[in-house]
Amino acid sequence: MATTPPVCDFGWPAADFTLPGTDGRHHALSDIRGPKGMLLMFICNHCPYVIAVRDRIVRDARDLEKLGIGVAAICSNDAESHPADSFDNMVKFAADAGFPFPYLHDADQSVARAYNAACTPDFFGFNADLQLQYRGRLDASGARPAAADVRRDLYEAMREIAETGLGPPEQIASMGCSIKWKAA
Repeated sequence: MATTPPVCDFGWPAADFTLPGTDGRHHALSDIRGPKGMLLMFICNHCPYVIAVRDRIVRDARDLEKLGIGVAAICSNDAESHPADSFDNMVKFAADAGFPFPYLHDADQSVARAYNAACTPDFFGFNADLQLQYRGRLDASGARPAAADVRRDLYEAMREIAETGLGPPEQIASMGCSIKWKAA
């Protein structure tokens, strides 16, 4: 079922974390942040919304890193109920996609809860002071990629954040599959 996250809570501070990555290392928030800001993406391996834009995520991450934006992706889905999102499958997914950023495993879902992540993909764009400035969509793609010349909403917002420290006042929420929460 498609889910839409809430709008950007401008100025909300990034919550600290340390998570294992598919590269065999642990990554902390301080390792990921760039001199101009940071993009955290909550994604998973099986979501058709993520799969549809995987190549665009890689493209935008590479372009954002050139602007001084640190990038990481986090999978928080319950791998017991959704085995496609297991850590081993995350390693394969990241390798197949050629992720140029850390892909982190939030097995206990504490980071997703701290960020109030709602769906995959869910994008959190922070300025250099790690204050939230963007919580919107990648572009007009849904479960299928939009046209190749579609406006790059995420990239343009993060470029603005890198240049000014502020995100655009008007943002269109992302849409995707709900986070697969563990049973309480």
